Amino acid sequence: MTEAAAAGAAGGGGTDVSVVDPVVDAVVDLNADLGEGFGRWHLTDDDALLEVVTSANVACGFHAGDPATMRMVCERAAAGGVRIGAQVSYRDLAGFGRRSMDVPPAELAAEVAYQIGALEVFARAAGAEVAYVKPHGALYNRAVHDAEQAAAVVEGVLIAGRLPVLGLPGSQLLAAAAAAGLPAVPEAFADRAYTAQGTLVPRREPGAVVGEPDAVVARAVRIASGEGVFAIDGRPVPVAARSLCVHGDTPGAARL
Repeated sequence: MTEAAAAGAAGGGGTDVSVVDPVVDAVVDLNADLGEGFGRWHLTDDDALLEVVTSANVACGFHAGDPATMRMVCERAAAGGVRIGAQVSYRDLAGFGRRSMDVPPAELAAEVAYQIGALEVFARAAGAEVAYVKPHGALYNRAVHDAEQAAAVVEGVLIAGRLPVLGLPGSQLLAAAAAAGLPAVPEAFADRAYTAQGTLVPRREPGAVVGEPDAVVARAVRIASGEGVFAIDGRPVPVAARSLCVHGDTPGAARL
């Protein structure tokens, strides 16, 4: 379940959302959200997760993550050979980035670039670099279907550098990234329920989070082997993913 990959490598080209440069076929990258604390508040077991993931989605201060935490996670990720990714969000500390916001595209692009730049300082200080970008929470879900917001995220990435973008297969975000010539990395979630349309079940709905460890592991194996997942209504959903996400706040995430 933890096969290493280079799915988050910076640079490269390609406009096909099913192709990521450079990636070895049939190898799945494992990513998780890290640094999601603020001051004395800590949500995830970053040290334990860094022992098992190949890519770290580091909170950049807009939904969680203060400068000291960002620096610490970058240092530990770099020391362990884990790729560093910028987990960008709406400016929503109070709502943990899970509230959808109507941010003007130009403003959103600037805020995305700002977050990437802030993380890049700490990544470079640790002898590494930001290797990819992944939206968080409401911004991630909004960019699945909202072409304008998706384009704004991609514009922010272009301002900061030509980085790979992680997102849901078939999303407006990956389409915009591919159109801009950025590596578009489709990902899947082992600990989230899917609708029959291949989107994530909203967290506010029952059964949205898969918390039973055996079920999470079984889903991860199915995704990694190309078998897809079963929707919350039992229907099979094909998922062509090159990166697999397990949320850091899922109970027992590091043991999965």
